Amino acid sequence: MSFWQPLAQLFQVPWGDYAGNLGEGLLRTLAYTLASFIGAAILGLVLALMRLNRVRIVRLPATLYTEVFKNVPLLAIIFVTYFGLPSVGIRFSVFVAGVLSLVLFYAAYLSEIFRAAIAGIHPGQNEAAHALGLGRVKTFGHVILPQAFRLALPGTNTMFVDLLKSTSLLVTISAAELMTRAQLIASETFRSLEVYLVIAALYFAVCYPVSQCLLWLERTIHAGVPLSLGRRRRLRLARALIQAGS
Repeated sequence: MSFWQPLAQLFQVPWGDYAGNLGEGLLRTLAYTLASFIGAAILGLVLALMRLNRVRIVRLPATLYTEVFKNVPLLAIIFVTYFGLPSVGIRFSVFVAGVLSLVLFYAAYLSEIFRAAIAGIHPGQNEAAHALGLGRVKTFGHVILPQAFRLALPGTNTMFVDLLKSTSLLVTISAAELMTRAQLIASETFRSLEVYLVIAALYFAVCYPVSQCLLWLERTIHAGVPLSLGRRRRLRLARALIQAGS
């Protein structure tokens, strides 16, 4: 009895009263994650292409950006974006400041992943595409990018899950995401240990299935399974032609 009594005392928060708040916080966390990841992926791809450019004046700014934001803490970027920029007349809403901070930070890491993936494609692929009469844009879009996507997928998946967890740092600007809701519940109930244990379990319940789904996607793509309906139709047509010819 003396062993179970402290455990029973840990779970005395009326979670039913806070279920709505936690649900809203979780939706807000997912909104931050998706918006930030899309922005970081686009900016990261642009930076990767700039770093692969042979012109030094194009390559240098991207290199400088990557090195700066890779070596500055995310928390410092959040503070500068939300608290620092208003002193020079630039003000963002909490959501915009949070997304912008995450985009700036994770774009630097994604650019390195994309750069390594694109550079890892054999030069012969580019030469073969040009020999078939494809232009530079079509060569990149139809030959280089799909292969680079496969190479970049493991690192990109890791960054996505890491970004989801890093949204918890937005509690410092009261972003109304999951960790902010947890802080409010803890301040109302004075049950910090229980609250943060439950919030940690919620993060795990979200991040683990996401990471497993991304792992399944990675294995599926590496196995050569077509994901789009158009590619599946073309694959069935090619198989039918091969069978008809044999």
